[in-house]
Amino acid sequence: MNDAFKALSDPTRRRILELLSDRDMTAGEIAECFDISKPSVSHHLSTLKAAGLVLDERKGQNIIYSLNMTIFQDLIKWFFDFSKGGTHQ
Repeated sequence: MNDAFKALSDPTRRRILELLSDRDMTAGEIAECFDISKPSVSHHLSTLKAAGLVLDERKGQNIIYSLNMTIFQDLIKWFFDFSKGGTHQ
């Protein structure tokens, strides 16, 4: 979960997650939404993937990125438990 919090600390990565909350996208489609290099977008996607926040699936020549809702459910549970004083890990 620490990797997820670290990944969420970056505004560009949070924006990528917002884009993916609307629809699944390729790296190229995501890159079109930013004024940064494609390698930088790839680095952000790699960080999000390593943190378990996004999934990727190859479809032909494209890789489609989507949100991994399971990790978001885990994060929401952690916040909920934390707000009740229930996390002591």
